[in-house]
Amino acid sequence: MSNTAATYITPASTSPSNDAFLQVTSEICRENDYISPRLFDEYGVNLGLRDDKGRGILTGLTSISKITSKKVVAGKAVPDEGKLWYRGRPIQDLIASFGDELGFEKVAYLLLTGDSENSVNARQFSQILGESRALPPSFVRDVIMDNPTHDIMNSMTKSILALGTYDENAADTSIPAVLSQCIHIIGQMPRLAVYAYYAYLHYANLQSMYLHNPLPELSTAENLLRMLRPDMSYTPLEAKVLDTALILHMEHGGGNNSTFTTRVVTSSGSDTYSTIAAAMSSLKGPRHGGASIKTLQMMDEIKANVKDWDDDEEIAAYLAKILNKEAFDHKGLVYGMGHAVYTLSDPREKVLSGVVGDLAREKGREDELHLYQAIERIAPDLISAKRRNGKPVCSNIDFYSGFVYDMLGIPRELLVPMFAIARVVGWSAHRIEELTSSGKIIRPAYMSVME
Repeated sequence: MSNTAATYITPASTSPSNDAFLQVTSEICRENDYISPRLFDEYGVNLGLRDDKGRGILTGLTSISKITSKKVVAGKAVPDEGKLWYRGRPIQDLIASFGDELGFEKVAYLLLTGDSENSVNARQFSQILGESRALPPSFVRDVIMDNPTHDIMNSMTKSILALGTYDENAADTSIPAVLSQCIHIIGQMPRLAVYAYYAYLHYANLQSMYLHNPLPELSTAENLLRMLRPDMSYTPLEAKVLDTALILHMEHGGGNNSTFTTRVVTSSGSDTYSTIAAAMSSLKGPRHGGASIKTLQMMDEIKANVKDWDDDEEIAAYLAKILNKEAFDHKGLVYGMGHAVYTLSDPREKVLSGVVGDLAREKGREDELHLYQAIERIAPDLISAKRRNGKPVCSNIDFYSGFVYDMLGIPRELLVPMFAIARVVGWSAHRIEELTSSGKIIRPAYMSVME
């Protein structure tokens, strides 16, 4: 046996001979692993679990939330205003019912339990959630500060898995155990995100690090702003807008990649920490959780190239360049516009656009808001004309969410983590529903086309 210690070689620092091997082998993989789309049509297999019109194929049942975007007129389905329900409550009505109060904790209780009547239980849930924000002793130093990275989602996923090692009952999949685990993760997520961000700033960028402890009596939105701001200050409007954005991102019908991942991993009998980590890994994929970042990047370019933000013709001309793949990322997409389900309107965007104006006025950014509103007004017709399929196009929640987070001073490294901080509530609800209702492992079938 050799006494020489093996040298660790990172994937990005292989030797020239290894690089040559990987290039050649990659070409072999591309040749042997490629399956023609023609075969999917030939065998009637829905690529990406979507039909030929892009609609998702039914893979399960849920009573947690519901989405509609069509109505039946004279026996025919036609586009309608988008609607979203949480446990039977329309999202607009649910948020409006809170008035000036913050509602994240109450909506989290509603989604997890389906209980809309017991206000005593809802208050006790909020209290338990506040108490659950604490982390194990030395966890911040030993886990979050260890090997910090610019990829905050990866850092959070590592932390979630590490939390499982502190739970003596981590493998317990009984509903009381899972409910307790989910409440703790929901409560700890904001801290995992903000601390990971500051660890990266400090160790990688040599900037100041602020580690403010959350207060159990404050809401999720208030604690987020308190931990993120060096001076721990925030206005009531800032907290209300952030609270609204988090509620809108909590859950969306169950038919999304990360929620499906949650149910697939849950069905195997895996523990809560591994399940939420899997959902995190799904959400961090740019095809799922990256739309708000792409919208912000697109808006950066539009603001830099459109000289008169009040000139609809100049705005339309630049949007046409984007659609013609002559500008921005050359993919021909106006980010924040269009949705797989919604056609006439996205109910989440309607709510968010209703509060963005107050925040823009408080921040002195009304000129930018007017530019957003102009694009929201101009882009749908340009996109419909380009597609020539007659399908209506509406703005979606990602069109304004990045702008809202930017006005709140939330850095772009935390945009996808903000999504996760909200969506973990939906994941938790679907995990509990899967454990309660199914009892079968999700095992899809793949047809072999091997020669």
